[in-house]
Amino acid sequence: MAIRVKAPGLSTTVQDLGRPGYYHLGIPLSGAMDRLALASANLLVGNEEGAAGLEIVFLGPELEFTADATVAVTGAAMTPKVNGAPRDNWMSFAVKKGDVLAFDFLKAGARAYLAVSGGIDVPVVLGSRSTYPLGALGGFKGRSLQAGDELPVGASPGRGEGRTVPETLRRMPGKPAELRVVPGLYWYRITEQSGRDFFADTWKVAPEADRIGYRFRGGRPLQFVPRQQPFGAGSDPSNIVDACYPYGSIQVPGGTEPIVLHRDAVSGGGYMMVGTVISADMDLIGQLQPHTETRFVSVDMAGALQARHAREALLGKVRSALA
Repeated sequence: MAIRVKAPGLSTTVQDLGRPGYYHLGIPLSGAMDRLALASANLLVGNEEGAAGLEIVFLGPELEFTADATVAVTGAAMTPKVNGAPRDNWMSFAVKKGDVLAFDFLKAGARAYLAVSGGIDVPVVLGSRSTYPLGALGGFKGRSLQAGDELPVGASPGRGEGRTVPETLRRMPGKPAELRVVPGLYWYRITEQSGRDFFADTWKVAPEADRIGYRFRGGRPLQFVPRQQPFGAGSDPSNIVDACYPYGSIQVPGGTEPIVLHRDAVSGGGYMMVGTVISADMDLIGQLQPHTETRFVSVDMAGALQARHAREALLGKVRSALA
């Protein structure tokens, strides 16, 4: 079976849960920006949680199926339509040979996830089928989909249509969105008042937001503690001697616009990091549209671990609901 791409949408890529283990070599994790949404879509159609699906950004593709399948769409509110007839998000539904799946306009969120029974069966590269476009690695020919592409799909009967994830288990950002942050190793580089301002201000997602990083604007600039720049650091007070970047780290070039590094981020560089968005909230970033109001909320390590436990418990409830 294959899926024929009649129209690719704005940016549609093959993603699974990523390729850990190569970040020290400069190859990022990649994978779904909203991992919980992809896992839920796969569970709906009877796949393993980490099976490869499609990550759809802002504008959906138009896809023709060459055989019967079970599919599901989760994440952003982007209503799927089979031959023009709408289907529900967060619910499995059947498609027949020759059916065309398209999408309505985006109503909320930023990224939808399409899972198909059997999974998208592109080659495994370094342990993953995820697309890393900047490195032309993985996915379908290392790039976003184009009209005329044919995606191979694994053989699976699926779990049938009509299965749904309850609304209480569908996690999306609030209004304003809140991202919990553990202050970082370089927090001492800014003044106490500037640190308070960073968490007190309301920021907005900038248009320059993608799989590499999300930029935010609108808050007060950081004020740095004066110092003599060390050898090997740049002249700007936000510069440091090059260091490693964890996923979710927040760098603030020039002290003006925070950038949260995400799934396709570089692994190191010369900007100080004020903190790191906790792993439990990284999914939420992938659903933020440009201009979305966002607050950063300070938490300690105990709070971060508690949040990670709560996220795992939520995924456990999804598994139970679909068992």
